[in-house]
Amino acid sequence: MSRTVIVVIDGFGVGAMPDAGALRPGDAAADTCGHVLDGCRELLGRPLRLPALGALGLGVVHPHRDLAAATPLPVAAGRAALGYPGADTFAGHQTMMGADFSRVTVARLAEHLSDVTAALKAAGHTVSLLDGRPLLVVDDAVLVHDNLEADPGINWNASARLADMSFEGTLAVARTVRTVAPVARVIAVGGNADGPLREFVRDGDGGTVGLDTPATGFYRNGGLQVRHLGAELDHTRQLPDLAARSGIPVTLVGKAADILACDAAERRPAVATAEVAGHTLDAVRASGHDALVVANVQESDLAGHQQDTARYGRVLEEADTGLFELIGLLDRPDDRLIVTGDHGNDPTIGHAYHTREFVPVLIHAPGTDGTEILPDAPTLADVGARAAAFLGLPAGALANGSVRR
Repeated sequence: MSRTVIVVIDGFGVGAMPDAGALRPGDAAADTCGHVLDGCRELLGRPLRLPALGALGLGVVHPHRDLAAATPLPVAAGRAALGYPGADTFAGHQTMMGADFSRVTVARLAEHLSDVTAALKAAGHTVSLLDGRPLLVVDDAVLVHDNLEADPGINWNASARLADMSFEGTLAVARTVRTVAPVARVIAVGGNADGPLREFVRDGDGGTVGLDTPATGFYRNGGLQVRHLGAELDHTRQLPDLAARSGIPVTLVGKAADILACDAAERRPAVATAEVAGHTLDAVRASGHDALVVANVQESDLAGHQQDTARYGRVLEEADTGLFELIGLLDRPDDRLIVTGDHGNDPTIGHAYHTREFVPVLIHAPGTDGTEILPDAPTLADVGARAAAFLGLPAGALANGSVRR
């Protein structure tokens, strides 16, 4: 048993995966870590102060002039490929916790119109195309369309004005779409728009067509309601639920509290990085001999979406301060700290989407010696498998992932 803490720095990649340029050729140059370090040195006139990440071996994984090439701490350091299609926070966290996303695909709604239409009609809905385009109008109120705010083909939305359809009605449509959707998420959205939704339909990247949700006024007019319907997963074979059923206290912090399933977990949602760090430190201080804490630092991802390199750097420094304190608390021989990411979000790449990058896997192990260089893991599920091993959970209990050396 051990106190095992996983800190996910959302959107923190360390270089493009080989297939990163398939959708957008420019993404082959993505390097969130390197570009933030370079950009902040130029913007701030100094290197970022990241002593904890340096001590955890970030410079071993990503050689850079502003990162130490060696570390005084006992660590194991490597990289992980994502192990799921696209670059998505929900899919990243589910995969990391041991889910098998092999049946989840990246797909435009246009490629599945007949299946979605048939399912909706079978459920008693009226369905038509919007002006002959590959969007569906359901019950003259709900638009079913490609999500334009994530990478093309990652998610589909069912959207309606609350004046035209109750949110429960929109959610019912989304649930029917979910039964035939091959994508990671179907998102039900209801809100108050500035006009008819058809006025805000536009073409997206990669041949997608959808609703420009920010332009509708949903986010600024009040009353917004959202429900994320993820791909069907066996949560009993994911790390949090498996740990809880083995008697290990589980705490989910930040966005992890919103997107990971575990009925027995203590949930501490937060967005501000200092608040995420505080909740994480409190959970460790309150823990006994064994515990699992999974925390997500979300503001790094928000900075990437805003293409704000300076803000990204400030978030990294703030997160590093929390990590430095966390290293001091995890001082028992069996304690483990794992710092990783869920995808990239390079703020210098020229668009506001996630980037498909390797992520760091930095493991602090007080009961060991020296620095172990880990081989590249083919999937984030291997992070969950390592955490399961640290906690003494049965090998193979997760649906996906293994410990590779």
